[in-house]
Amino acid sequence: PNFPANPYVYVLYTYDAEIGGQAPKYGTPGVYSDPCPTPPGATADGCVVSGRLSRLTASGNFMSGPEQVLIEDWCQQYPSHSIGSLAFGLDGALYVSGGDGADFNLVDYGQAGDPLNPCGDPPGGVGAVLAPPTAEGGALRSQDLRTGGDPVTLDGAVLRVDPATGAGLPGNPLAGNPDPNAKRIIAYGLRNPFRLAFRPGSDELWIGEVGWMTWEEISRITDVNDATLENFGWPCYEGKIKQEGFDSANLNLCESLYSQAGSTTNPYYVYNHSAKVVPQEACPTGSSSITGLAFYPNSGGPYPGLYDGALFFADFSRNCIWAMPEGANGLPDTANIKTFIANAASPVDLAISPAGELVYVDLIGGTIRRVEYFSANQPPTASISATPTNGAAPLAVDFDGSASSDPDPGDSLTYAWDLDGDGQFDDGAGVQATYTYTQIGAVSATLKVTDSQGAFDSDSVAISAGNTPPTASIKQPAVGTTWTVGQTITFSGSASDQQEGILPASALSWSMVMMHCPSNCHAHPIQDFAGVAGGTFKAPDHEYPSFLELRLTATDSKGLQDTRVLKLYPKTSVLTFKTEPAGLQLVVNGASQTAVFSRTVIAGSRNSVSATTPQTLNEISYQFASWSDGGAQTHDATAPGSARTYTARFTPVKPPAVEHKLFLSLLVSHK
Repeated sequence: PNFPANPYVYVLYTYDAEIGGQAPKYGTPGVYSDPCPTPPGATADGCVVSGRLSRLTASGNFMSGPEQVLIEDWCQQYPSHSIGSLAFGLDGALYVSGGDGADFNLVDYGQAGDPLNPCGDPPGGVGAVLAPPTAEGGALRSQDLRTGGDPVTLDGAVLRVDPATGAGLPGNPLAGNPDPNAKRIIAYGLRNPFRLAFRPGSDELWIGEVGWMTWEEISRITDVNDATLENFGWPCYEGKIKQEGFDSANLNLCESLYSQAGSTTNPYYVYNHSAKVVPQEACPTGSSSITGLAFYPNSGGPYPGLYDGALFFADFSRNCIWAMPEGANGLPDTANIKTFIANAASPVDLAISPAGELVYVDLIGGTIRRVEYFSANQPPTASISATPTNGAAPLAVDFDGSASSDPDPGDSLTYAWDLDGDGQFDDGAGVQATYTYTQIGAVSATLKVTDSQGAFDSDSVAISAGNTPPTASIKQPAVGTTWTVGQTITFSGSASDQQEGILPASALSWSMVMMHCPSNCHAHPIQDFAGVAGGTFKAPDHEYPSFLELRLTATDSKGLQDTRVLKLYPKTSVLTFKTEPAGLQLVVNGASQTAVFSRTVIAGSRNSVSATTPQTLNEISYQFASWSDGGAQTHDATAPGSARTYTARFTPVKPPAVEHKLFLSLLVSHK
C-alpha cells in the first residue's frame, strides 16, 4: 500500500536450503535448477528446502539495500505444496499462505525421507520412524497447531502478520501464545492454499485450495479480524468429506478430529475432478488445480453488469477461467457459475487491472494476458505467416494474412504491411505481400488488419536474412528409452549452425518436464540445465499416466533457435488388490475401492496401501489381520517391474458373549 511513498516490495519464495541453512544447497546458479541427489530423490524421499517471506526496498525499478527476511520457515520435503500467496487487507496487515510440503503421490504422514523424517516431525526428531496411529509428519503438518510439545510450523496455514516485522498481530486468534509461529496463524488445515483474494471493501479472505484425489476447493474466512481460528480439515478431510486415505490409516490426529462435531470449517465451494464446473462447457475434466482468484469491482468496470462483484477463479490443469456472479445475498452464487474463458493459456494467477479488466499469468507460455470487453464492434484478429523466415541474403519472402478474421458478421477487412521494420505500414495493401531482404540482419515484419468499423489488430513475424537457425540433436538417451523411478538417465546433445559451425555448450539449454495425463495432459516442470552439453538426472516418481519430456534448445549468436523434444515413457506395473474374504474395501494412494481391483503404476513408484479396519460386509464385522507382503495395516509398497498381487486378510469380529438366564415357570394344580 502507498507505493512508492512506502517503497517496499514483498516476496514469498522457496529458499534452496533447510530452515536456517545457507543457499544454494542443491542448485548451481545459472546452470542447474536445484537438482536433488538420489538419495534422497526429489519425489521419492524428498529434498528438504524452506520458504521465506522478505521485504525489499525499491529505488525506481531496482532494489536498494539488503533483503529484510521477515519469516523463514515452511519445511518443504517435496517439490509441491510449498509457499503460496501474499495479499494486503483493509487493515494494512499482510496475509501469507503456505502449503503442507508433503508428497503428492502418497498418504504422507512422515514415513519417508533420507534420513527418515527430515523435518523432525513428532513423535521423535530427525531420523525417527513415523507410523500410524501416532505419526504427525507429512501432510499432518497442516494440523500442527493441534499438537503439543513441539514448535509450531507454518505448513498448511494462512498467516496475518505485521508487514514491517513479520510478527503476528495483537488481534490474531493465538496472540497470547508463547510460540511466535502460533501468533501468526489465523487459519490452518490446508493442503495447498495457492491463491488468496480479498472481496473488495470487506475483511473476507478467500482461499483457492488445490486438492488431491477428488476435490478442488474455494474457502472463505468471513472476517480476518474476529479472532476466530479456522481449521479447514486437511488432510483428514478433502472437500466436505473425510479423506479416504488418511481416514483408513487410523491416525490419532484425524480420529480425534472426526470425533469432534463442528471442529472444521467446510469450503465455500468445491468441484469434483471428474465433473464439469458448468454443464456442457468445453473445459475438460480429470486434471484439476485451482490456481487463481480475483474479485471484480462492484461497479464502474468495463465488463457487463453481470460481472459486478463476481469471483473469477482459474484452473491451470483445465486451462479454464470461470466467473461466479454475485447472488442476492451479495456473495458469489455457487449455483450460477459462468464459463469465462474455455481455452485459457495455463493460468496461474488472476488480477483486476486499474482499468477494471481481468489479467492473468500464463505459466507455460511465459506471457501476461489481458481480457478486453467490447460492447459493440469487436476488433479483428490478425494472423501472419511467412515463407521462408530465414536464409541467405538476398532473401525473398512471401507473406500471407488470409488466416486473419473478424468475429462480427458482415465486417470487411483491409490489410497494411510493414515489412522493412520501419514502423510504417506502406509495404503492401493486399491479403498477400512479397518482400526481398537484401541486408543481413533480423527484421520484425508486421501485418495490421482493420475492420470496416475502424477497429484493428496486428501480428508480427521475425525474418532473419543472412542467417539460418541451428540444428539441435539429442544423442542420449536413445529414442524409445523407458525408465523406472529412481533410474539414472544420461543425456547429451549438440547443435550445429550453418554460419557458426558447431555451437558451444553455452548455447544449449535443457528442460525436463513431467507430462501428467489423467485426462488432458498438463505439464509439471521438473528441472532445467543451462549451458551444458549433457549430464544425468534421476527419473522422478509420479502418478500414472504420465511421461517425461526432455527438451533441448540451441540458440545461435543471432538469437535463432531450434528445439528438439524426446518423449520418455515409463515402465509400468499392474498391481492387483484382493481381500480375504472378497468384497472388502482397500485404499490405494488415497482412494478407496472394493476389492478385487487393479491399478497401473510406474515401476519403482512408492504407493501407500491401507486396509480399512474395522469394516462390515453382509452384516458381519471384520478387522484387519495381515497383508500378503507382510506390511502393516497402512504401509508403502514399492511397485516391482512386473505385475504383483497384494492380498489383505481380515478376520471376523466375534460378537460379545450374551448372558442367558433361564426362567422356570411352575403351574401347580390344586385339587
